[in-house]
Amino acid sequence: MKLLSPIKISYKNLMAAKFRSFLTILGIIIGIASVIIVMSIGASAQKLVLDQVSGIGSNLIGILPGASEEDGPPASALGIVTTTLKYKDLQAILQKKNVPNVVNAAGYVSGIGTLKYKNFSADASYQGVTASFTDVENVKVSQGRFFSKEEETSLARSMVLGSDRAQEIFADQDPIGKVVTLGSTNFTVVGVLEKRGSVAFSNSDNMVYIPLFTAQKILLAIDYLNFARAKVDSSENLGRTVSDIKMTLRESHGITTGEEDDFSVRDAAQAISVLTNVTNVLKFFLAGIAAISLVVGGVGIMNIMLISVNQRIKEVGLRKAVGARNFHIIMQFLSESVFITVVGGVIGIIFGSAVSLLAAIIISALGYEWDFIISPLSIVVATGVAAAIGMIFGVYPAKKAAKISPMEALRYE
Repeated sequence: MKLLSPIKISYKNLMAAKFRSFLTILGIIIGIASVIIVMSIGASAQKLVLDQVSGIGSNLIGILPGASEEDGPPASALGIVTTTLKYKDLQAILQKKNVPNVVNAAGYVSGIGTLKYKNFSADASYQGVTASFTDVENVKVSQGRFFSKEEETSLARSMVLGSDRAQEIFADQDPIGKVVTLGSTNFTVVGVLEKRGSVAFSNSDNMVYIPLFTAQKILLAIDYLNFARAKVDSSENLGRTVSDIKMTLRESHGITTGEEDDFSVRDAAQAISVLTNVTNVLKFFLAGIAAISLVVGGVGIMNIMLISVNQRIKEVGLRKAVGARNFHIIMQFLSESVFITVVGGVIGIIFGSAVSLLAAIIISALGYEWDFIISPLSIVVATGVAAAIGMIFGVYPAKKAAKISPMEALRYE
């Protein structure tokens, strides 16, 4: 009963000035809701990114141009164009004497061009890839065929479409053998891929695929690869294969002992580790920014409690006159402060969870595999932080109330 008494008094005082109390609680609601939303969307986005990387395959190794720290992103991932990775490097990696555990490897370049067919015209992302693309990424062809090893290097004007792109251009027509224009070059559609969904941050079903050399020489006017992927015979051999690829590329690039690599080689586990670290930093940084609004809410609580102290001087004096000690006065005002923040915290958690759920529904409707994630730990932390804010910002008003003299308080008008 002694515990419930301060809570009842706190509730009555809260209801006595509903609008002022609401404005004070609003700061806490916004702060807690912001933290919940950022943590939830951050966790969902992190899972989406990691699932995208994992979806590529656990036995794949990525090779990117540009040096990087072991636990940091490669230069090319930061938008820096590096031209050190070449087709000959891919051929060196495929030689058993160099990298015995690689069963296949694919090279990639990317671009955007206008795709036209009769009345259809749209900007489309395309990839120039080697013929080994289907084996490396375990992609199946639903219609026609993929281009051959000969077409890879012969500047062939062959094109393979993602399932959605083929449907968008040709609807119910058979696309095989049709001639479409990419940029200013005509291509013959030779195949359509099975539906695959979003992989590695891009929707492969909307992608256009053409032979590597055709993309390099005719459309992009470059002689380097944007990246490459190597398929390993067993995930147990990933570590050894990464070392073999590094040694092969250092020899291919003429890098001597003591010189820094001009490439980055990462297996799936390393890529996931790096992405986890990067996304964790971003997630907690954004949560920290959102939490700043809690300080604003705390200042609002201190303000309303100071006003409450001035308005209740006679009440404090009367309670002291009938035997209340300073400890009781401090506990009363602290309990009111904590009560306000906990109420705001609970509402904030509910509101933040609702917004996160709505965001998950909308993003899922846009075609992304987005999970609604609310960590129980984030709710516990949010509630604890709300109570701590109430305690911290309620201490000064509570101590000020406790210092009021009973005689002065009873004479106060």
